[in-house]
Amino acid sequence: MELIRGIHNILPQHQGCVLTIGNFDGVHLGHQAVLAKVQQLAQSLKLPSCVMVFEPQPLELFAGNAAPARLSRFREKYQALAAVGIDRMLCVNFNRSFAAQDPQQFIKTLLLDKLGVRHLIVGDDFHFGKNRSGNYALLAQAAAQYGFGLNSTSSLKLGEQRVSSTLIREALQQDQLDRAAAMLGRPFTLSGRVRHGRKLGRDLGFPTANVWLYRRKLPVSGVYAITAHTCYGVFNGVANIGNRPTVQGSREQLEAHLFDFNQDLYGSQIRVALRHKLRAEQRFASLDALQQQIAADVAAAQQYFSEAASTQAPTT
Repeated sequence: MELIRGIHNILPQHQGCVLTIGNFDGVHLGHQAVLAKVQQLAQSLKLPSCVMVFEPQPLELFAGNAAPARLSRFREKYQALAAVGIDRMLCVNFNRSFAAQDPQQFIKTLLLDKLGVRHLIVGDDFHFGKNRSGNYALLAQAAAQYGFGLNSTSSLKLGEQRVSSTLIREALQQDQLDRAAAMLGRPFTLSGRVRHGRKLGRDLGFPTANVWLYRRKLPVSGVYAITAHTCYGVFNGVANIGNRPTVQGSREQLEAHLFDFNQDLYGSQIRVALRHKLRAEQRFASLDALQQQIAADVAAAQQYFSEAASTQAPTT
């Protein structure tokens, strides 16, 4: 998938596409339904499929630290969009100048002059431009005036429940991992590069892969039974996600202990799928108490995977 990073990097050869616009946080089943429509239409028109996303996400600009936790970092979003077969991803720098532009300018300058959009697919509640004054009705007028196609999408539902990033975050906060996975179409995952740490886990008899998460805030925290996708294959394990209060950690990170694994992961990417929450993160009075709890967490995670295997629950 081609990445266009910034409006200034849109080139003449990028003229002509079928486009959708949004945060696509998590690239959940609702997003995937929209993306399938984009791809289907792009193939019929023999044009590239394109997704426009924003960095930072709009609420992160306007609300700062009060913005909701992301389900996916930029890299994870890119990988998810590439995995479903999107041809092109345009990442727009969302700043106050961009947010304050006239909606007509957004349509004429970016959608038409820069991208040459032939067909646009957005939700019927899509808003854009200064004070979010641009809406679907305005896009419909522009489509009639300039001759590009326009379709709206409705939210996907699972049963009576609408699929949304907000509801997925709520499910994760309520430790309803199965509910979140049902809306995502896969288990919730965190990913990053394995870095050198203090080697405390190794000293306690449970070596860990340490991943800095580089997020303003996390949608999850605690200790989980996990499945880790590594360069050596897929391994079950247990992970602590948070700031490690017992050892006075200052950075939110993921520490994963993988079962039956003794390879070197330093510098490599790891993707960790959360399977079951074992407990909340907590502070222990001593390293001995922490060591005993880690042993209990490992036993609990192993029991979870054993029971899951007996009922043929997927572990990859």
